[in-house]
Amino acid sequence: MSIYKATINDKAELAITEDIDIVQTGDGQYHALLDGKPFATVVASVDMASKEVVLKVNGKRKTVKLQDEYDILVKKMGLSANVAHKVSAIKAPMPGLVLSILVEAGQTVAQGEPMLILEAMKMENVIKSPGEGTVKKVVVEKGKPVDKGEVLIEMQ
Repeated sequence: MSIYKATINDKAELAITEDIDIVQTGDGQYHALLDGKPFATVVASVDMASKEVVLKVNGKRKTVKLQDEYDILVKKMGLSANVAHKVSAIKAPMPGLVLSILVEAGQTVAQGEPMLILEAMKMENVIKSPGEGTVKKVVVEKGKPVDKGEVLIEMQ
């Protein structure tokens, strides 16, 4: 059984197992049943790089940071999985529409810095730099659709 740890608003911790009953009720909307308690949930944004999800749970905004078994093991060993590295390209993690471009050619970016906002399934997803580098070229244009895996920004 897979176990994930969720930290909610940097306070409460919750172990998530496959025993949670979740049903999608609409675009970005879910109904979850946890320990017999119902939760109406709307996904406001997802940041895959930092494993952070912003939800509205029963009408209240919650920021949830997820850790999988690997993250939990690394933390238990007293190590850090956050290693700064150079990247050559930023690619679209999913198909979507480019809402905003936050960087320009020649700009130096650090790991975790927001670079672009991509709308997918009516959710805004902040695409952050997975490592350090300098923007060589912004390949996409604001308002244009992109496919999964398409290069958005070239780095040097």
